[in-house]
Amino acid sequence: MKLAPVDLLLIFAFFGVLLTIGFRASRKAGSSSTQFFLSGRAMPWWLLGISMVATTFSADTPNLVTNIVRQQGVYGNWVWWAFLLTGMLTVFVYAKLWRRSGVMTDLEFYELRYSGKTAAFLRGFRAIYLGVFFNIVVIASVCLAAIKISGVLLDLSPVTTLLISAFIIVFYTALGGLRGVLLTDLVQFAIAMVGAVWAAKVVLGLPQVGGLQGLLTHENVRDRLSLFPDFSNIEMMIPVFLIPIAVQWWSVWYPGAEPGGGGYVVQRMLSAKSERHAVGATLLFNVAHYALRPWPWILVALCSLIVFPDLDSLQTAFPNLDPSRVKDDLAYSAMLIHLPQGLLGLVVASLMAAFMSTVASHLNWGASYVVNDFYKRFITPEASERRLVYIGRLATVLLMVAAGSLALLLESALQAFHVLLQIGAGTGLLFILRWFWWRINPISEMVAMIVSFSVALYFVVHHHLGLPRISDSVQLCSGVAITTLAWVAATLLTKPSDSATLRSFYRLVKPGGPGWRRVITEAREDDDPIDDGEGWDLPQGLLCMFLGCLTVYSFLFAMGYWIYGNHVPATILTVVAILGTTSLMKAWASLRTH
Repeated sequence: MKLAPVDLLLIFAFFGVLLTIGFRASRKAGSSSTQFFLSGRAMPWWLLGISMVATTFSADTPNLVTNIVRQQGVYGNWVWWAFLLTGMLTVFVYAKLWRRSGVMTDLEFYELRYSGKTAAFLRGFRAIYLGVFFNIVVIASVCLAAIKISGVLLDLSPVTTLLISAFIIVFYTALGGLRGVLLTDLVQFAIAMVGAVWAAKVVLGLPQVGGLQGLLTHENVRDRLSLFPDFSNIEMMIPVFLIPIAVQWWSVWYPGAEPGGGGYVVQRMLSAKSERHAVGATLLFNVAHYALRPWPWILVALCSLIVFPDLDSLQTAFPNLDPSRVKDDLAYSAMLIHLPQGLLGLVVASLMAAFMSTVASHLNWGASYVVNDFYKRFITPEASERRLVYIGRLATVLLMVAAGSLALLLESALQAFHVLLQIGAGTGLLFILRWFWWRINPISEMVAMIVSFSVALYFVVHHHLGLPRISDSVQLCSGVAITTLAWVAATLLTKPSDSATLRSFYRLVKPGGPGWRRVITEAREDDDPIDDGEGWDLPQGLLCMFLGCLTVYSFLFAMGYWIYGNHVPATILTVVAILGTTSLMKAWASLRTH
């Protein structure tokens, strides 16, 4: 497509705003590593929450949703809707614990919670494993979406797309640090949401679609509208609904939905003014991510089934695209070619905003690992703050170069999604329990990490060995079972961390509960009494988690039924959502946060 002057003006204005923010934020961000990576631990909940939402709203997210809807229907989104349970657990149980720990990164937790050289090794190893290699895979999957979008809308080559976008992202991220990322996220989220909603409205009005009524009654769409799978169809229900809701949410480590919190989500918590701001930020993130955003993407995906009913129609419409990249996730970008001039520029800018927000957050987060948990901890402990900021900026550039190179080898968003799920399968329960069970040690984490990666690697290459294909759900459950058994066995067969470290951790974080009873008892027997804080409030936190999930799911499905014109279930769910919100606010008020 050719962009009109007004489209180009909107896009260049957007770029100008980002570069200006990065430049303005650079002076304060460069004053210290704490400013560069945590914005001085003084950020308000609403800014941090919006930043998390903007980061999770990547350019590949609508592509992923479109891929799912075209292959399975709306109910296929349970593969990521189930992660709401993880999110709400993080909100009401772990957010305050992370903020209370006072660490700079979640990897610093290892030497706070565990003792000995093994803990130090684990911290350094995961700094490279997660901050570099795993992070590069995530960024590459996001870059893949940008490549497909620009190929369809702007007729740009993959290399050209990456060169232009990488320059702008690296500029404001390397200069402005986390403060620059947060402020640009605010702008990017606003543009991205306006663009997504407006695009859905225009696409619904296409003559081929015939408005909302035409969409809902079309033969290509009618059997894709259900919010839940057919529970009588076991082969479909188990992988799409049962496994995500019963196993996946607590057992799998996935960026943005880590059990117990992790990555850039923890980075935002640690940047908050207080524990209460950390909780508020993660709550806003989960409400916006799961209840407010999905439907514009879903509507465009459903419309694409009418305009581009199969892959052949997509290839015909875009004959210059590499056939290996013509997958169902391309349909979202393909639908946008129908937008009028003027709106096209806004939507292109909105997708760029989503892409840049996610990449910028991952770059800053990954650089924080490289600097704080590897370079400063093991290479140059006496490095000056100015030197640490310099290394952070250098790491930002190198991570972008590596991720862009990998993006050229990927084919689809769903492919990357399943690979990431499998790599983290089985590690989630450990991340949940390590705060509340004193017996878990660094060997537990090392075994979980090595086994989960080895199982994932086997499933990636097994079909090349001439073995029968194994379904994604069987792979996931197998990975969870094998990894969980391995790390639990390792925990019971190896020594725990020393008592001084365990007592120090408990005094600082005060997790409470029966899982620490032995540590508290032994301390008191040694005349080293440990203040048990204000008691164990995990049950209250779990109640808030339940109410939060009930409320958000009710809002999500009520919105869907209103769109479908099913007024009775829509009304009932709207009432449930309102009552759930009231009950949640009351329960949260009694949860102890400072």
